[in-house]
Amino acid sequence: MDEQHSLSSDDQRTPVGSHSALHTDFWVEGDVPPGHRSGFVAVIGRPNVGKSTFMNALIGEKVAIVSPKPQTTRKRIRGILTRPDAQIIFLDTPGIHHPQHKLGEFMVETAYRTIPDADVIVFMVDASVWPTEEDREIAERLRKLDRPKILLMNKADLISIEEAQPRADAYLELGPFDEWFLTSVLEGRDLDKILDTIVKFLPEGPRFYPADLITDQTEREIAAELVREAALHFLKQEVPHAVEVQVDEFKERENGMVYIAATIYVERDSQKRIVIGKGGSMLKQIGQHARRELEHFLGRPVYLDLWVKVRPKWRRNERILRYWGYKPK
Repeated sequence: MDEQHSLSSDDQRTPVGSHSALHTDFWVEGDVPPGHRSGFVAVIGRPNVGKSTFMNALIGEKVAIVSPKPQTTRKRIRGILTRPDAQIIFLDTPGIHHPQHKLGEFMVETAYRTIPDADVIVFMVDASVWPTEEDREIAERLRKLDRPKILLMNKADLISIEEAQPRADAYLELGPFDEWFLTSVLEGRDLDKILDTIVKFLPEGPRFYPADLITDQTEREIAAELVREAALHFLKQEVPHAVEVQVDEFKERENGMVYIAATIYVERDSQKRIVIGKGGSMLKQIGQHARRELEHFLGRPVYLDLWVKVRPKWRRNERILRYWGYKPK
């Protein structure tokens, strides 16, 4: 039987209004102006190049968690941006890397399977480093596809003006690309131009989702991700990669507070001790950070109850991965 450790945080705070995460899987017909464009945009690239930050910045809300840790995104996430002339469905994908376990295989397969579903492909790279072997492998796959491809060289704020042109030339050689940008997503550099370029390449069509929807994730799914983001924020070394979060209970109480019970899974007892911390100090930090994010997103006070359990080698266990919503071959 797994040992457990819980943390309850029940002091109420004034919630900050935000969008709710709903789920829809139907085509939405509605009045749109002539020439309205809509479609799917796959954001592809290596881990930690800024894909989720880019999508969040364009949508204006956090629909995908972010952290400095590589391979933060594990599943395909849809972020939906609706404006009068277009609806853009961004497909944020796991970073493409050389996998070392079943979870990694699922992540890479998910990213590559997303590409054929897209009307436009945004290939994001890290301009602060020279093209890597993984960049070249991704570009080789993209070269075979007959659809608009945009090269987005991110992190331009980390290189000098003298470095910019040779670095851009090195990435452009991986093409061909229909358009390219050297940008800094964190600084918001040229994001409006990038978005207008994406829209230009989308086909004409109606909206796929209601105009006020920003993601097709459920609130329960986002809650799990926000707890994992908090864990990634505080944990070091190899522990973050071994963390998975599952929400066991999510319900609104009569007083308007949302009760969320979630379990943080790790692979070893030593990792569990780190997550809990001395006297529960680490788990308390994770819980407080996660609750603030949850209250901001939900717009309601949250009572967060966290537990820590060990699932040995879960990243290599296909049965557990399937049960948790990962579906490798």
